[in-house]
Amino acid sequence: MNDARQHVSTGSPYEPIVGISRAVRIGRLIAVTGTAPLGPDGKTVAVGDAAGQARRCLEIVRDALEKLGSGLEHVYRTRILLTRIEDWERVARVHGQFFRDSRPANTIMQVVGFIDPDWLVEIEADAWVDE
Repeated sequence: MNDARQHVSTGSPYEPIVGISRAVRIGRLIAVTGTAPLGPDGKTVAVGDAAGQARRCLEIVRDALEKLGSGLEHVYRTRILLTRIEDWERVARVHGQFFRDSRPANTIMQVVGFIDPDWLVEIEADAWVDE
C-alpha cells in the first residue's frame, strides 16, 4: 500500500461492511464518501428533518477533512443526494452556512432511497489541499 495514502474512519457500522473509509487522502486530493446522518452511536439523527440531517452530514465531512489535515475551505466540489427533492432548499441553506466563503461546485439530486429509509440526505465532498 502506498505510504502517501491516508484513510479516515468515523466508526460507522457500514464502513467495514461495504469496505470503505469515510475519507481517503492521496497526496493533495481528498475524497469524502457519501456521508449519512449518523450520530456517534451509529443511529440516525434528526429523523424526518432533512436540514438537521444535512447539518450532521456536514459535521462528519468537516471532521474527516480535519483528521486529514484539511478543512471545509479546501472543498471544491460537493454532491447532495436527497430522497425528497422538495427538501432541496432547506438542505441547500445548511450547505450555504458551512460553505458561505469557499462556495464549491455543487450538484443536488434526488435518489430513490438509501440503505436506511430514515436517511433523507447524504453528502459527498472532494477537496484539494495546497501544501
